[in-house]
Amino acid sequence: MTEATDVPALDRIRVGSAPDSWGVWFPDDPRQVPWDRFLDEVARAGYSWIELGPYGYLPTDPVRLADELARRELSVSAGTVFTGLHRGPGMWDETWRHVDRVASLARATGAGHLVVIPSFWRDDKTAEILEPPELTGEQWDHLARGMERLGHMVAETHGLDIVVHPHADTHIDTEEHVTRFLDATDPDLVSLCLDTGHYAYCGGDSVKLIETYGERIGYLHLKQVDPEVLADVVARQLPFGPAVARGVMCEPPHGVPELQPVLAAAQGLGVDLFAIVEQDMYPCPPDRPLPVATRTRAFLRSCGA
Repeated sequence: MTEATDVPALDRIRVGSAPDSWGVWFPDDPRQVPWDRFLDEVARAGYSWIELGPYGYLPTDPVRLADELARRELSVSAGTVFTGLHRGPGMWDETWRHVDRVASLARATGAGHLVVIPSFWRDDKTAEILEPPELTGEQWDHLARGMERLGHMVAETHGLDIVVHPHADTHIDTEEHVTRFLDATDPDLVSLCLDTGHYAYCGGDSVKLIETYGERIGYLHLKQVDPEVLADVVARQLPFGPAVARGVMCEPPHGVPELQPVLAAAQGLGVDLFAIVEQDMYPCPPDRPLPVATRTRAFLRSCGA
């Protein structure tokens, strides 16, 4: 492995982690580690930035949460919401109620971003097809206009920037869909959270995307895909949940894409970017996350981050 002294310092990249790296997908689940253990361990692993994870997993009282974070010298980079804005204006009120409370907590903890994930077109556990995997032209327009409206309202109400997260089994997944979405939305209102693992899972090239649409990259999620497991997932047409349970998202540096070139390309944009590690592995044994997170932090330091 390359030593950190042999590579340029990536001083525009702010590395963090997230509850997802501890196998947390839901506000409350008996198979997940308790929130206080996550906070203890993410700090012990060497991270100073975290995301809030599913709303309700961490304490939602801003004063209590701020105290818990301060005791561990942790800061929050973003909150996360799921949306179904492609379904049209009728989704707005329900969407805003959810977004408003998450964004309010994120802002109260000092975060500057809100990660926005499109809704799934198939159930990530049962594989039930919930909607067609391809949007109509009208639905694409609903999605673009809805995200622009969301970006405007979140900025105006909470002072946060939205970063839309391409995700497996959603309508913003492949290179074709990601670039169509970017071309259809106002860059002043909508930026992208590039998740290196999800983009590779769906056949995309993260370095190419950064080089082509660099001005739209507002945030990074770092993860890698095991190509052999992915090939089996594709052959079996498995949904994302069972794919994760099979280990499709693997510990760096053992998968794709290579993260050092991605980080170097992001550094080349000349702007400060969060790079939040998300080691998808729900469900997982409670003692597994800390060693993985610690090794991952050491690996990213060896990349200069």
